[in-house]
Order: sequence, then C-alpha cells, then structure tokens
Amino acid sequence: MIQEACMSRKPWDLAFTAEPEEVAALRRIMRLHLGVWGLHDVTDEAQLCVSELVSNVITHVGLGTPVTLSVSVRGTYLRIEVHDPDTRALPTLLDAGSDSEGGRGIALVGAVADNWGVQLLADRKVTWCELATGLSSANGHCGGVRVTRAESLLGLYGAAHLPGTATRSTLSVAVAEETAIDVIADLLHWLRAHGCDPDEVLDRAQIHYEAEASGVET
Repeated sequence: MIQEACMSRKPWDLAFTAEPEEVAALRRIMRLHLGVWGLHDVTDEAQLCVSELVSNVITHVGLGTPVTLSVSVRGTYLRIEVHDPDTRALPTLLDAGSDSEGGRGIALVGAVADNWGVQLLADRKVTWCELATGLSSANGHCGGVRVTRAESLLGLYGAAHLPGTATRSTLSVAVAEETAIDVIADLLHWLRAHGCDPDEVLDRAQIHYEAEASGVET
C-alpha cells in the first residue's frame, strides 16, 4: 500500500528584534513557508497568530526585545512559538470589551487557534499556539481524494521508473515533481498514439483543475 507520507516539513526558527515593522515581514515569511508546505488553508489564521503574539511582546515586554519565531508541524497541527527572554510578563486571556485598549491580541489567538499556552523555561518564555491543518499525518498532504490518488500514482510510477531514487512508500517532493512531468508526458504520447488531440485534453484538464481549485463544479 502506498503511504501518504511525502511532504517533508522541517521545523524552522527565525531570530529577530521586536519592532512594529517586523510584523509585516513575518507575515510574508509565514505565508511563503506555509505555501511551500502546502498548508494554504491555515495561512490566514497563522499570520494572525504571528502578528498578535509578536505584538504582545512589543507591547508588554518592550521594543527591541530579542525574539525567536519557531514554526513546526506536531502531529497534524501547525505549531507556532514565540520565544522572548522575559519570564515575568505572562500573556493573559482577557475578555476584552469593545472599549478595551488591550487584551485583544491573546483573545484573538485563543479564538482562532485550537490550542494555546505559555511555557516558562529558565532563560525565556515560550508563548505558543496550534492550528489544525486537515492533514492525515505530519508528512501528508491536504487536497482530498484527487491528491491521494495522485500520490499513489506517483509512488507506483516512481518505483517503476526511478529505481534507487523512489520507493513504493515515499517520494521526495523534488523527485515527485519530476515523476509528475514524466507521467503527464507519457499520457500525452498515449493520447496521440490513440488518435486523440493532446492539446485539447490539456486545455480541458486545465479548465477542470481551475474550476475545482476555485470551488466551482463543472
């Protein structure tokens, strides 16, 4: 049986200084990384959490504080951690009213994230949150039955045509991309050999893909 595991999502850290102008840059970096990881569905929530956790440090710990953003996948959850050196200023989940000047940041994180908390270490504080990704495994893919079928096809095709590089259990993303190109090329040759128009089929496939990707049925 072909395993779904294929996408490698290695944890990453980014050290920076707590300044308001860093927030927009961190949001862009988060979007880029989650795009590479195939986690587009949680990008907006992840960006919001990063913004609020970093803003919380700026407000309650101070400008210029050395901070580290750590992002990883734990099980099927995206985990976001913000490390700062102040173990005294603990984030608090407040019931921030409409006229409240503070307390909204952690309240927003609490509303968006599936879990959140604070961990105190000897030299730093870690404020973290977790977002459900919809993955079936840490190295799996989002995308439903079509992605699962493609994963199985690429695994079989790679095992048959790329011995020593791919196996029936897993493919690296780089190998899978090259294998996908081979699969598409071979299918186009097959279509032409059977009197079909490869360009017409490609156009129809592209239209179908774009419609499904935008949530429109065809």
